[in-house]
Parts: sequence; structure tokens; C-alpha cells
Amino acid sequence: MPTPGATKGRGTAWAIEHRFTTRGGEDYDDGWGTLEQQASEEHLPRATQIIEERVKSILASNDSPDVHFDLSINPYRGCEHGCIYCFARPTHSYLNMSPGLDFETRIIAKVNAAERLREALASRAYEPQMLNIGSATDAYQPVERKLGITRSVLEVLHGCDHAFSIVTKSSGVERDLDLIAPMAARGLAAVYVSVTSLDAELSRILEPRAASPQRRLRTIRTLAEAGVPVGVSVSPVIPFINEPEIERIVEAAAEAGARSAFSIILRLPWEVNPLFQQWLDQHFPQRAARVMARIRDMRGGKDYDATFSKRMKGEGVWAELISQRFRKACARHGMNRVRTELDLTLFRKPRLPPANGQQELF
Repeated sequence: MPTPGATKGRGTAWAIEHRFTTRGGEDYDDGWGTLEQQASEEHLPRATQIIEERVKSILASNDSPDVHFDLSINPYRGCEHGCIYCFARPTHSYLNMSPGLDFETRIIAKVNAAERLREALASRAYEPQMLNIGSATDAYQPVERKLGITRSVLEVLHGCDHAFSIVTKSSGVERDLDLIAPMAARGLAAVYVSVTSLDAELSRILEPRAASPQRRLRTIRTLAEAGVPVGVSVSPVIPFINEPEIERIVEAAAEAGARSAFSIILRLPWEVNPLFQQWLDQHFPQRAARVMARIRDMRGGKDYDATFSKRMKGEGVWAELISQRFRKACARHGMNRVRTELDLTLFRKPRLPPANGQQELF
């Protein structure tokens, strides 16, 4: 397993090979100085590349019984936050890109997301369902400040009174309070802020381009003061890394105004597993073996178990102990609810513009 050094502002420095790799080969001296150029380029910071995509559909159906929503919208593929544990990393493999460095630096922006959403909601067959924004990659990652795709999606939902929830670890969600707060007052919106650690140094290497822990707590407070039902996601729980902080995170989130909470045990599907283990060896070499041993204790002896009933919570004594600690911490601070119930009855189908682009006369 390669052990590259840390790259400033990135969760990994490894452009890991993946299941769908189609291009391979060895470097060779072609007489044009290519090897020397490649060697020098390896020391340059990896810039972010935005790839615009016009998608055919934007609503993804959920068939998992352990997820509390029916539909999801992810305005972006890939995420600049660079969270080493992100379970969405393997989706870049389907595009023949690396789930490692490419996932953090080659971001697919679904520029026609709002248009496709309006069409889907206007369909005669559509019935309102629980909708989540940012279930896979963060809808408020840095590029959203420039492109505003997430905001355009919210404008569509606002225009037809469709309920939605948001999961984010970004303070960028505060920008859209003019849309979110009025809908929240009518039972149509809720936001969940992911707080993985209160330790700024740990957060910087675990989630290198995400907001600092204190900034996220400030976002919770801002949302709560604006009347938005706000919850906290203490996820993922990583044994011996952020697991000792469970109670402190719940307490800090409650003090900031969070009124609901949920938690998920670390998941290591596909290429996330070697990426995470390389990260452990790099940042916590003396603790790495112990962390992986505890993970396997909670996964039936394996690094990961994708079974619906086990993938979020794990199994066994240690998984149950973590669950008990989390539940008791929530109870102490009045956060017994996992989710905020939203109102689907107010939905009105949006009107589509005329096919010929002309304004209607009557």
C-alpha cells in the first residue's frame, strides 16, 4: 500500500487505482523530458477542476430501509471538503476517476439541476415524498458559493412548497436562510449539521476543507435563532479517534440550539477502506491497528458489512455500547428525536414555462 505524504488542504494525496480502471502502463523516457516534467508536477498543489454536466434526472430514489428519506438531490459529484471517511468516494470510480484525489479535485456540477427538478415535480405521476439534499456529497461545498446550484434547487422547492431536509458540514447554508427560514416556519424545512469532532487539529486532517468545529456550532446557533429546526449528525463515529468525544459533541450541539440528533458508525465500502487505512497509518501509526481491530469487532470480523440492518450501526458489544452512550447523551440534553417531521400536504405542482419559450397570453 502506498504511503504518500500529506497534501495541504486535501484529505488524501493518493490517486488510488479503482475497480473500473481502464488505463494503465509504466512511465518511460520518450526523449522529450516527460519524466522530468512529471516529477516536478508531483510537487505542485493539486488544483480543483469543475466539470459541468447537464443531467437527465436529478431525483434519486432511496430503497434503503435504514435511511429516513425517500428521495435525494445531490447537486455535485465529488466534494472538495476531502473527508477521508466519505462513503461517496467510490462513486467516482464509475466515472473512471480516482476515489482518492480525483474525488476531492474533479467536481461534477449538475448545472441544470433546478430545471430537471421542476420538470420532475410537475409530472402528473409525482406525489410528494420526504426529500433530502446533500445525502452523498455536501451541497454547500466551496464551489457552491460561485455556482449557486443548491440555491436554485431551493428556489424551486420554495416556489411549490415542497418539504426538504439538508445535511451539511458547511456554514454556507446560512446564505440561504431567506428561503429556508420561511419554509421552516411552515413545517417544510429542517437542517442537520455534521459535527464529527470538537478538536480543530483532528478536524483539519479528517475533513481538511470543511468548516471548523466552532464555525459549525455557530451555524447551528444561527439556524436555531432563525427558527429553523436544526439537528446534529455525530457521524461517523471512529473508535479511538473521535469516539471519545460523543458526549461532548452532543452537549455542545445542544447548547448551540440543536434539538435532534443521529449518529452513524464508520463505513468503509470499496475504495474507502484502503484510503482510510492509509490515512490512519499516516496520522495515527501507533493507534492504527487498535482502531481497525475495534472496527472489525463491530463488523462481524470484517472491515465492512453492507447489510442494511448493520451498515449504519454495526453489531456486537462495542457497537451497542456506543449506541447506549449516544442515546443517554441525547436524553440528558433533551434531544430524543432522531428527525424533525415535515409537512408534505402543502405541496403544489410547479408550472412549467411554455415549450416554445414564449410567455403565456392568458
